[in-house]
Amino acid sequence: MTVAGRGRLRMNGFGIAEMSRSRSIQFVVSKPSQYLGKLIAVEGLDGSGKSTQIYLVKRWLELSGARVFFTEWNSSSLVKPSTAKGKMSRLLTPTTFSLIHATDFADRYERQIFPLLKAGYIVLADRYIFTAFARDVVRGVDREWVEQLYNFAVKPDVTLFFRAPLEVSLGRILNGRPELKYHEAGLDMGWSADPYESFRIFQGRILEQYELLAPRYGFTVVDATREIHDQQAEVRRIIRQSVRLADFIKKKPPN
Repeated sequence: MTVAGRGRLRMNGFGIAEMSRSRSIQFVVSKPSQYLGKLIAVEGLDGSGKSTQIYLVKRWLELSGARVFFTEWNSSSLVKPSTAKGKMSRLLTPTTFSLIHATDFADRYERQIFPLLKAGYIVLADRYIFTAFARDVVRGVDREWVEQLYNFAVKPDVTLFFRAPLEVSLGRILNGRPELKYHEAGLDMGWSADPYESFRIFQGRILEQYELLAPRYGFTVVDATREIHDQQAEVRRIIRQSVRLADFIKKKPPN
């Protein structure tokens, strides 16, 4: 990951991101004209239903014969084991937490997201950089610092924000859950010793950040309280308005 033209983030032996000057990789910043593909991202609280909706979009596009690739937050095969180890130790500071997730994103961006955009794919992202902007700031990390950390990444062509009232999202997540994970509940922040109350506080503050980010970054808001099929119909309409799907349909070889 190139940061402010200085170098590239890599993982050290402790799973912490650090700078490397051995080789610099240049990324296009918010210049969609530089690639043929389209980037569609979904954001929202845990329990907002965004993952269900982006999966339905993926299946719709695949069945239409489109060139499509799916990626999700915190899923780098290179970085994820280090992230899990750090979480188990419960010793991660908010800044270290932020850097590990940035390194995970950078690995996926360099190896998957940007190359496939250049190759003319529709890339679907279940959470994008805005997840970091919301979560890291809630954890006390400086907003400008976090935004600069991700300044190599292109802005999505479409960012769908699935807006649901806090109580609705909480109800969906907590219904039938035996327990919440330590960092998922925000217990590392010391807001409450009760994991469910801590989770409520954490998610409420994240929602506040999303509401601030929505107008700034041009999110398209989807009412996540509606029926799944109604939401999906709206999502497909939004995508059709923003993407010429015919340009991404795989051409069949001549007989």
